[in-house]
Amino acid sequence: MIAYLYGEPAGTGDRWVILDVNGIGYRVNVPGPEVQEIAGRKGKVKLFTHMAVREDAITLYGFLHPSGREIFSILIGVSGIGPQTALNILSQITLEDFAMAILSEDEKSLTRISGIGSKSAKRLILELKDKIRKVRDSLPKAGAGKGDALIHDAASALISLGFTENDSYDAVKTSAAALKDPSIQTLIKAALVTLKEH
Repeated sequence: MIAYLYGEPAGTGDRWVILDVNGIGYRVNVPGPEVQEIAGRKGKVKLFTHMAVREDAITLYGFLHPSGREIFSILIGVSGIGPQTALNILSQITLEDFAMAILSEDEKSLTRISGIGSKSAKRLILELKDKIRKVRDSLPKAGAGKGDALIHDAASALISLGFTENDSYDAVKTSAAALKDPSIQTLIKAALVTLKEH
C-alpha cells in the first residue's frame, strides 16, 4: 500500500496529476479543484494516496489532505459507490461542504452533484452520517474560508444547547447570510432568535 507520494508535478489533466518522484512518474487521480491547486503551486507536492487494485488495473487516487483520503475511503465503502463515483463527488463539492450536507441531511446540495439522485443522496446521508461526524473536526478549514469554520463552530454551540443538527445549521446559515462580517457571539445570538421564531 502506498500511503503518500512526494514529488514534482510533471503534468496535469482534468482529474489527474503526474507526480515525478525521484525520476518515476506516478499518474494519480485527483479531485478537480485539487488538480487546479497543484497546477498553481511551485515545487514539490505531497499527495495522500489510496490504491485501488482490480484484476485489470492498479489505480492511485490522491488528496492534498489526509481527511480527503479518509472521506474518499468512507465514500467507497457505501454500496454502489466505486472510486470513480467518489472522485466525481469530491470534484464537485468541497470536503467541508460535503460533510455539512451529510450532517445537516441536506439532500438538495447532494443532488446538485451529477450522478447523485434523490435515492443516492438519502443512502449517502443514512450510511455516512455517523462516520462523517467522527472525521468532521479533521477537515481542512483554511481552504474553506473563515466563514465556514464560523458556521461550523456556531452550529456546534447550538447543538450543545440541545437543538437538532438540522435546525442549528439552517439557523446559522440564514443568520450568517443576513449579517455583515459576524463574530461567533453575534452569529449564535441571531441564530437563537431565528430558532425561537420557528
